[in-house]
Amino acid sequence: MLINFGFVIVVLLALLVFVSIKILPEYERGVMFTLGRMTGVKGPGLFLVIPILQKMVKVDMRTVVMDVPPQDVISRDNVSVRVNAVVYFRVINADKAIVEVEHFYDAVSQLAQTTLRSVLGKHELDDMLAERDKLNIDIQAILDRHTDAWGIKVANVEIKQVDLDESMTRAIARQAEAERARRAKVINAEGEMQAAENLRGAAEQLAREPQALQLRYLQTLVDIAGENNSTIVFPLPMDLIEPLMDVARTVKDKDG
Repeated sequence: MLINFGFVIVVLLALLVFVSIKILPEYERGVMFTLGRMTGVKGPGLFLVIPILQKMVKVDMRTVVMDVPPQDVISRDNVSVRVNAVVYFRVINADKAIVEVEHFYDAVSQLAQTTLRSVLGKHELDDMLAERDKLNIDIQAILDRHTDAWGIKVANVEIKQVDLDESMTRAIARQAEAERARRAKVINAEGEMQAAENLRGAAEQLAREPQALQLRYLQTLVDIAGENNSTIVFPLPMDLIEPLMDVARTVKDKDG
């Protein structure tokens, strides 16, 4: 009888030890509670958890990639858009993540949604489309500041997509087309101005050197003759015409 009782005791002790053995991998930690009070963090590796008296809550320490559901946002210039994002965070202090907040994953998700709407609502649509990097940094800083008390580090936030309705897309396309037309007109005007400046400089240079104008006449004749034209228009310098005009005026005065 005593032998059977001893055998039962040994079996129960063996089962107790077997149940008490816990093994945690490198990426997990175990928050220990003894009689309801937190008594530390275990892991990774092999350790014992006393049944009934102790309880262990596992916490994954790896980086979590959380997809923020699409949020309806009204920008500062009263444009309605739908924005979704992704948040990268990891648990730094396992004890705070369990003791300070209930279901830290859901808490971070809700905080990310409200922060996304709040931050983007303070900016105009052009900022959402052109300055995503700055908005990502602002959202990440706000999330990291709030989750620090929970033992969570928000490493990065990325706005994935900004969806617009069809009418707003057409309006943006018309605006971009008008902007391209404006730039083309400005470039054309600048080209005309530069050409006028160069022509004025050339005219001043020719005025200082009359021989240069004669050389230009000859070069023009060479260019025209090289095209096998049957008719050649020869530019007659005003210097040759003016003496004839003076003679004509003198003769007219005498007759008068």
